[in-house]
Amino acid sequence: MSARTASLLGVLLLPAIAPAQDAPPTPPVARVIPHRLELHGDVRVDNYYWLRERDDPDVIAHLEAENAYTAAMLSHTEALREALYDEIVARIKEDDATAPVFDDGYYYASKYEAGRQYPVLVRKRGSLDAEEEVLLDENELAEGHAYFSLGRTEVSPDGTLIAFATDTTGRRIATVRFKDLESGAFLDDELAQVTGNVAWANDNETIFYSKQDPQTLRSYRIYRHVLGTDPADDVLVFEEGDEEFSCFVSRTKSDEYLLITSSQTLSTESRFLDADDPTGTFAVVQPRERNLEYSVDHLGDAFYLRTNLDAPNFRLMTAPVSSPGKEHWSEVVPGRDDVFLEGFELFAGHLVTEERRDGLVRLVVRPRGDEAEPFEVDFGEPAYTARIGPNHEIDTTTLRYIYTSLTTPVSSIDYDLDARESTVVKRDEVLGDFDPGDYTTERLLAVAGDGTEVPISIVSKEGFPKDGSRPLLLYGYGSYGNSLDASFDSARLSLLDRGFAFAIAHVRGGQELGRSWYEDGKLLNKMNTFTDFIACAEHLIAEGYAVPDRLFAQGGSAGGLLMGAVINLRPGLFRGVIAAVPFVDVVTTMLDPSIPLTTFEYDEWGNPDDPIYYEYMRSYSPYDNVEAKGYPNLLVTTSLADSQVQYWEPAKWVAKLRATRTDDNLLLFRTYLEGSHGGVSGRYRRYRETAFEYAFLLDLAGLGR
Repeated sequence: MSARTASLLGVLLLPAIAPAQDAPPTPPVARVIPHRLELHGDVRVDNYYWLRERDDPDVIAHLEAENAYTAAMLSHTEALREALYDEIVARIKEDDATAPVFDDGYYYASKYEAGRQYPVLVRKRGSLDAEEEVLLDENELAEGHAYFSLGRTEVSPDGTLIAFATDTTGRRIATVRFKDLESGAFLDDELAQVTGNVAWANDNETIFYSKQDPQTLRSYRIYRHVLGTDPADDVLVFEEGDEEFSCFVSRTKSDEYLLITSSQTLSTESRFLDADDPTGTFAVVQPRERNLEYSVDHLGDAFYLRTNLDAPNFRLMTAPVSSPGKEHWSEVVPGRDDVFLEGFELFAGHLVTEERRDGLVRLVVRPRGDEAEPFEVDFGEPAYTARIGPNHEIDTTTLRYIYTSLTTPVSSIDYDLDARESTVVKRDEVLGDFDPGDYTTERLLAVAGDGTEVPISIVSKEGFPKDGSRPLLLYGYGSYGNSLDASFDSARLSLLDRGFAFAIAHVRGGQELGRSWYEDGKLLNKMNTFTDFIACAEHLIAEGYAVPDRLFAQGGSAGGLLMGAVINLRPGLFRGVIAAVPFVDVVTTMLDPSIPLTTFEYDEWGNPDDPIYYEYMRSYSPYDNVEAKGYPNLLVTTSLADSQVQYWEPAKWVAKLRATRTDDNLLLFRTYLEGSHGGVSGRYRRYRETAFEYAFLLDLAGLGR
């Protein structure tokens, strides 16, 4: 998954909400400082380029002024926000735990306690009835930090140590520490300014980790550290010299091999090392080639590889460990035109593949043996989201998978691969009077301008009238091949119960309908993503689900780009739009290789040094296409620390909209003063922002009581 993805849940650190005023406050006006940009004979003047200066007091003052203005403009929704927050939190089981996951003799889980913002990581040895052992208490680790995120956690092969990564800035710059699980003491070893990606060798004292370029944050070096030694003496074992690639380290499911994987949008190269020989030399599985992607796991004497070699929708191959190059690959699961192979899971007696057909994920079980026939797990519903869950054991006949739908809370399910029976281990509990039967899900097909059918998933309260009298929120993303599947959200009930319908536009740029669905929504086909979303909105209007004055849209990160492009193309189609951490200054960002993600994403958006890609990006980049016309009501959010979409993109966009638009609709901008791409940390804090966004929508829909 690419980095420009966004959670739309979080809380912004803002001044206290101002009391209601007789006269509306004056919106902030950003200073105009012309900055000349010229490329391919095209001269642009960027009046707000100066907002890139993160340490400039005038920049901070401007962001704070925008926060204050937003708070004042929506002060009348304060009571509604509190009511929304209270009911959202009231649905949550505060004393709760995740489904236990078995791994090498222990059951692992995260436990939540009432009133605490972060979980506690625990385990039990051998049995769920055994005494509980606390591994890490995130609440204690988070003390004294306005922002805290626990990243990767890896228990040593012998189960006595845990390596864990923490980020206290939101910039994806981590510190890796170690804890002795027998004594409870933290070790002196500390790996600072790293990515948080780690993998143990089998000696229980050597750990491999990745480090990023300090400016671009591209993960480009893999080091080897031995516990008890000075990190300054750590050995550099691999450096990725191609600026379009990043690298990471991992272990195979068999625990026999360490992997270093270098990847970019269109190419992969993996290296492997016997995990019993940490000072050995990594060997290449298959040298990188343009347009050749593969991922690797291991079982027995073979590597298993999911690859697009001669298979656009991917296929599954095996290769001998002794000679793993592509000339020795043998096919296990063929590539198919109508099936997209998303992943696989290895077991001693079974192979399970995660396959997407007709827009839905299927889990296909292939018992080992020449006579065995593959079969699908039966989910019992026509529309759902399913994926392979955490499965650490090879010698087992139990598959853990995750299941949800627009009306079914997220469920962890164990499936007996021999008996073909499912057992729900854990289903997220929704407190109160929630009844799935009170809600209806539907799946529609909109027709895009080129004749392509675009799926739409919808959920609403039973009896939702199709006469345009009720509001509807249309959500979209459509980038990086990330499929936007229908899933449950208990907070969303607060919208549905007040009369909203919620719809997902499965636009091109994702992979819901296979690899071609992605290819048709990237590079010089990117405009399809935007026109697909518009086609979905128009179809919902035509079918009576909404009218423009009661139609709303939402997207984050690359989905925020979608929002920005759509309101430039069809500003009158929506009553209001929420754009979270939006990637809206496409051309300027992709021209700057010093910005995180830029070089890594040339094959997603194009390299604007090429005039063909420059002109195409220029044609849809939201910031570059703001015009003197009316725009819908708009709520924009960002984070000052965001390393994935820099805060100045939405800041510049809003400033230009304020100076250019001709309407008097709301234009509100909120900045996380502490937080990350996905908002601030904490179990409950994020629901403050959910309540804020819902209040914005409900107020515009006339349902703000």
